[in-house]
Amino acid sequence: MSRMLRASAIMAAGTMVSRVTGFVRTIILAAAIGTGLMGDAYQAAYTIPYSILDLLILGVLSSVVVPMIVRAQQQDPDGGRAYEQRLLTIATVALTVVAVLAVLAAPLLIDLYTNWRPGSREFDVAVSLARFILPQLAFFGVGAIAGAILNTRDRFAAPMWAPVLNNLVVIGVLLAYIVVSAGRGDISKVTTSELALLGLGTTAGIVAQALVLIVALKRAGFSFRLRFDVRNARLGEMGRAGIWTIGYVVVTQLGLVLTTNLATAAGAAVKDHGLTPYNFAFQLFQLPYGIIGVSVITAMLPRMSRAVGEGRLDDVRSEFGSGVRLVTSVMVPISLLLMVLGPAITVLIFGHGASSPENAVYIGNVLQVFGLALVPFSIFQLLLRVFYSFGDTRTPVFVGAGTTAVNAVLMLVAYYTLPAAYVVMGLAFAYAVAYALGAIVAWTLASRRVQGLGGWAVGSALTRMYIAALPTAVVALGAVWGVQELFGALSLVNSLIILAVGGGLGGALYLLVAHRMRIPEVTSIVGMVAGRVGR
Repeated sequence: MSRMLRASAIMAAGTMVSRVTGFVRTIILAAAIGTGLMGDAYQAAYTIPYSILDLLILGVLSSVVVPMIVRAQQQDPDGGRAYEQRLLTIATVALTVVAVLAVLAAPLLIDLYTNWRPGSREFDVAVSLARFILPQLAFFGVGAIAGAILNTRDRFAAPMWAPVLNNLVVIGVLLAYIVVSAGRGDISKVTTSELALLGLGTTAGIVAQALVLIVALKRAGFSFRLRFDVRNARLGEMGRAGIWTIGYVVVTQLGLVLTTNLATAAGAAVKDHGLTPYNFAFQLFQLPYGIIGVSVITAMLPRMSRAVGEGRLDDVRSEFGSGVRLVTSVMVPISLLLMVLGPAITVLIFGHGASSPENAVYIGNVLQVFGLALVPFSIFQLLLRVFYSFGDTRTPVFVGAGTTAVNAVLMLVAYYTLPAAYVVMGLAFAYAVAYALGAIVAWTLASRRVQGLGGWAVGSALTRMYIAALPTAVVALGAVWGVQELFGALSLVNSLIILAVGGGLGGALYLLVAHRMRIPEVTSIVGMVAGRVGR
C-alpha cells in the first residue's frame, strides 16, 4: 500500500492544485454568467465536447488503451514505441475530422441535449457557444492519448498538472469577459463578440493543456512521427475489446442527455433551478473523487493489468483492497460534510456577482443530496477497473446499463412527481440511489472474477471509518445551527465561519479519532504528512 500511497500522493498534489484552480474558475464563471439561462446555455455547450470525447476515446482510455499500451511495451521488440506513434497519429487525424463535423452539427447537438425550442434566444446562444467550444475536441483528445502514454511510463506529474494551465487561461478569459460584458448573466444582452470571447477562451485553455502534455511526452523520450500503417495498429483487437466499453459510454451518455433535458426543462419553469445548479453541484461532488479516486485508479490500473497478465490474482486482490480502503478513508468524512455543509460551501463559492446567495443556497441543497452518492460512486469506479484489468469490457456495459436504467427511471419519477423547484434535487437523489445499487451488483460480479475481494474486511473498515466520522458530522451540524441562530440566514461571512468551524475543526477531529482507532489508511496519510512537515 505504501507504493500506491506514494504514487497517489504525487498525482493528488497536482490534482489538488488543478481542482483548486478549477474551483476558482467555477467561482468566476458563476459570477460572470450566473445560474439562469445564460449559465444553462454555456453549460449545455460545454457538456457536448466531453460527451463526444467519452464516446470516441475517453471511455476506452483506461479500459482498453492503457492495458494495450502496457502489453505492447511488454511484448513488442521496440518496447511499444511504434504502436504508441500509430495510436497518436490515428487519434490526431480522427479527432480533427470529428471536431469539424461537430462544429457543423452544433444546432443538432444543442437540440439533442436541451429541450429548448430552436430559434429561441437560449437555443441560439448555446449554438454560438458550441461552435466556438467544439474545436477543442481535437486538442483534448490528443492530450488524453499523450497522458495515457505518460501514465504507462509511470510519468504521472504532467497529466495531473497540465489542467492547471487550462484553468489559468480560462480564468483570465472569464475576468476579461466580466470587464467587457454589459449584461453579464443577462442572456438577452450578450453580444456575439462576448460569446466568442467565452467560447474561444474555453478552447484556448484546452489547447494549452494539450501542448503541455505533448512537451512532457517528448521529454520522457517519446519521439513522435506520423505512422499511417494502421494494419499494425491492432485496431481490430482494440475494436473487439473496446466495443463493449463504447457501449457502456453510449448508455451513460443517453443518461446524460436525459439529465440535461430534464434539468433545462426545470430551469425554464423556475429561474435559476436548472442545468447550471446541477452541474455546479456535480462538479463539487466530483472534486474529492477527482483528487483521490482518480489518482489511486491511475496508479492502480497498470499494476493490476500486469498482475493479471502474469496470473497473480493475489496481487490483484491486494491492489484493489488497498485502493478501495485508501479512497473510502477520505470519502467517508467528506460525504458527511457535504451532506451537512453543502449550502455553506456553495454560498461562499457562488453567492456573488451574477449569482445571488439565494441561488447559491439551492446549489448547496443539490450538493447535499449528491453527498449521498460519493462513497458508492467511488467504489463503483474502482470496481470497474477490476474488470478492465482482465480486458473484460463487456461486464461493465451490463452493469452500467442497469445503473443508467435505474437512474433514468428514478429521474423521470422525480421530474413528473416533484414541484419544478425540487426537480434538480430529485435528479441528484436518483443518481445516488442508482450508483449505490450499481456498486452492489459490480462488487458481486468482480468478486466472482478474482475469487473474492475481501468483502468482510472492506465492510469492517468502512464501518470503522463511519464511526470515526460521526463526531465530525456532529461538529458540523453544531456549527451550522449555532451560526444561524446567532447571525441569521447564510451569507458570505456566516458561511466562512461555518466552514472554518464545521469543516476545519470537524476534519481535524476525524483525523484524530481515526488515528486513535488505528485505521491504517488514515494513519499512513497522517504519518506521511507529518514526515513531510518535519523535514
